[in-house]
Order: sequence, then C-alpha cells, then structure tokens
Amino acid sequence: MAIIYVIIGIIWLVIDQVTKFWVQEGMSLGQSIPIIPNVFHLTYILNKGAAFGILANQRLFFLCIVIVLLAVLWYFRRYIVAGDAYTKLGTTLLVSGALGNAWDRYYLGAVVDFFDFRIWPIFNVADIGICIGVVLLAIHVWRSPQGGEHNG
Repeated sequence: MAIIYVIIGIIWLVIDQVTKFWVQEGMSLGQSIPIIPNVFHLTYILNKGAAFGILANQRLFFLCIVIVLLAVLWYFRRYIVAGDAYTKLGTTLLVSGALGNAWDRYYLGAVVDFFDFRIWPIFNVADIGICIGVVLLAIHVWRSPQGGEHNG
C-alpha cells in the first residue's frame, strides 16, 4: 500500500487517541458540554457495547472481531493494494478506526465516546473513520464490474 495511506491511518489513529485523552483529562464521566445547545454537545461516556450500546460487556468478542477483520484484510491485501483510491482509503480508515476502538476496549474495557448530536448515539473519531471507510468500500463495490447488477 502506498505510504500515504499508512500515514493517513497513523494520523487518524493519533487524532482519535488524542481527542479521547483530551476528553478523559478535561471532563468528568457523564459530563455534557453544550456546543450548540440541544443540537451538539460534547458528552463523555464509556461505551461497553457497539453502536447504540448493543452487545454491552462483550469486550473479548469485539477484540476478536478486530482480529478477524485484520486477518481478512491481510488475506485480501493484494486486492487492496491494487485497488482504487476508494479501496485504499476506505480500508485505511476502517482499520485505523477499528484499532482506535480496540485500543480503548483492551486498555479501558470500554470505548471513549463524546460527540453527541442528541438524536444519534454518542460516537468518536474512530467511529467516523469506520463509517467513512465502510461507505468508501461500498462505493468501490458498487462501481466495480463485479458489484452492482448481475447480468444473467
């Protein structure tokens, strides 16, 4: 993979961990700071589950998911390296986000979340990377000759 994608991944991971550290050091657990009242707050929580708190307290399960994800991506590494920018950047952000949240789960037992739009579950920088990565990979699949409609 081109070095630029490695650099992007490292930068995304560092931004994720620095913002989580900032929240942990500057806020009390459960504290909410309105940035735009009733629209956007910074709210410090520890999420022991996945999105919407599902599968709470399944730390080992989530860590195993990350290991499986990394193994699958290693298996497809030649395809990823030869892929388009959507594939490379999508994979980069997905891996970076997964590693950021895995780090939290391993060392804290939960994921630090803090972006709170009041109408959506509270999330973090790693979650943004995962979502963007999945969307970019979906765009790649949709645009590829093997994706989309089947001729039959």
